[in-house]
Amino acid sequence: MNNALLKFLSKFETLTQDEAESIADKLQVQTYKKGTLLLKEGEIAKRCFFILKGCVRQYYLADGDEKTTAFFTEEQAVVSFSSYARQIPSTQNWICSEDTTAIVGYLDTEQEMYAQFPKLLEITRAFLEVDFGKTQDDFATFIASSPEERYNQLQEKRPELLQRVPQHQIASYLGIKPESLSRIRKRLSLRK
Repeated sequence: MNNALLKFLSKFETLTQDEAESIADKLQVQTYKKGTLLLKEGEIAKRCFFILKGCVRQYYLADGDEKTTAFFTEEQAVVSFSSYARQIPSTQNWICSEDTTAIVGYLDTEQEMYAQFPKLLEITRAFLEVDFGKTQDDFATFIASSPEERYNQLQEKRPELLQRVPQHQIASYLGIKPESLSRIRKRLSLRK
């Protein structure tokens, strides 16, 4: 899986090939089986992840029901900033929806990596700024949208999720019941 990591790092023109290889040698890449719980509500996050291949679902438990709030796929970071940085119990769960290969980061070694590779801090900061901006935009759009609009946006922006994730989890992510999702899909197919 080092090839996938090197391919990703090569996208950053600020890194030389030697720097990318040195960073890749120091980073820990781990593969997890589908169903592996990476973080459980109430635990303090000790790790963060960057998905190279696979899918991780984030969810909360509300009255015994799972409420899906995010799906993380290739080239996305999975971080609980509040738990990881502040070392407080997590309010969310992360579970592998597929066999997943990820870079695993640890708080205690993060600063060492940044000291050794200052460009890595710049890359991380730029990546997080873009990711945070996208998250803000997605949240604002979600709040202002109807369930059908949310489904259309998901089809447009992340159509692969519709094939990779069970429909009841898609419905939860959209904030609706599975029956409502079925009605939306039927209504949209009749329009075509």
